[in-house]
Amino acid sequence: MISRIDLRGDALPEGAALRALLPRADFDVTAALEKVRPICEDVHHRGTAALIDYAEKFDGVRLARTRVPAEALTKALAELDPEVRAALEESIRRARIVHRAQRRSEHTTQVVPGGTVTEKWVPVERVGLYAPGGRSVYPSSVIMNAVPAQEAGVESIALASPPQRDHGGLPHPTILAACALLGVDEVYAVGGAQAVAMFAYGTEECVPANMVTGPGNIWVAAAKRYFTGKIGIDTEAGPTEIAVLADASADPVHVAADLISQAEHDPMAAAVLVTDSAELAEAVERELKPQVAAARHADDRIVPALTGKQSAIVLVDSVEDGLRVVDAYGAEHLEIQTENASAVAARVRNAGAIFVGPWSPVSLGDYCAGSNHVLPTGGCACHSSGLSVQSFLRGIHVVDYSRDALAEVTHHVVTLAEAEDLPAHGAAMKARFEWKVPGK
Repeated sequence: MISRIDLRGDALPEGAALRALLPRADFDVTAALEKVRPICEDVHHRGTAALIDYAEKFDGVRLARTRVPAEALTKALAELDPEVRAALEESIRRARIVHRAQRRSEHTTQVVPGGTVTEKWVPVERVGLYAPGGRSVYPSSVIMNAVPAQEAGVESIALASPPQRDHGGLPHPTILAACALLGVDEVYAVGGAQAVAMFAYGTEECVPANMVTGPGNIWVAAAKRYFTGKIGIDTEAGPTEIAVLADASADPVHVAADLISQAEHDPMAAAVLVTDSAELAEAVERELKPQVAAARHADDRIVPALTGKQSAIVLVDSVEDGLRVVDAYGAEHLEIQTENASAVAARVRNAGAIFVGPWSPVSLGDYCAGSNHVLPTGGCACHSSGLSVQSFLRGIHVVDYSRDALAEVTHHVVTLAEAEDLPAHGAAMKARFEWKVPGK
């Protein structure tokens, strides 16, 4: 059901050579970019009319308008299953605890007497959030995007999610209910690349946003790339990934269940076990069969994901080698199920989020750990972070020097300006003083 990659015996290669040995899904955003370009420009030129046409083409529903009426949000929350509401409220509560602690405060540094640099943090003015609505519906993603934006102090937050034919052209009611719980009342029944274009360009109904965040399919990722430079984005999210670094102490039932939990998302989802125990590998393979057979989405998602080129059991000689492998892989979600799991986790450099020990599964992080589940994929964890309050803040340096402090450093600025052949820079300094070369 799942392939093996045996890296035992020989010394592991370094860098790109090691990454090339590891499983990864094909996710060609560049190719998709050319297909979303005309969609994005159509939205630019035709606005709401284009969005309505694409809803009919891609979602099978003809809309009268894209903005979701306020009464639909109220109705969705009133009709929400009480247990689902309680779970969403607890997820929101825990996410707020974690993200509120991420707030940055203004800090002033005195560089010299009379000269200070203050770093202040300012939220972006308006953010467009995207909540997928294809194979699955993700109210949890509404929480993971809205909470850090709100805790950052973003004043204007809008959300887009695909219209659902089964729900009268509105986004899924659980999405709408989550928006109502969070106080996000500007919601659009728009999906795919056209939603990103709506936020980037604006339409008759939607004011342009400064930034777009949220997971989505390859078309959403391609649209984000298309608009990079015009608007801020969080990341070009690819298929979800789980890597598990485990030794003989791990429970194969847990490991198999956790691999399946991420394979459940999508046929392109990646599930990777890295272990120094051949016995654990065999036990996990045995355990996968009955658990997959009992799973609801076995045929259409889980089996294709586990048997795809993006998933594998990777055998290594030691946990030390396993650490090198998972750092090279840079998983979106990384579980550490080894002896001394906390110490091993502390040595990991590249991961979107790390889940320590048998009682911190990825499923917890997807919903109720308090952490954020919008994380870098495709190995991008080696240079990028998950969504957080910082994602919605801009650091601005405020420079405040007195006359004496400026006079004291003028000769250094003039010297560097001359060295870079930018004499006007130096002249702007000298214009403030009857300046001459020090010592002459």
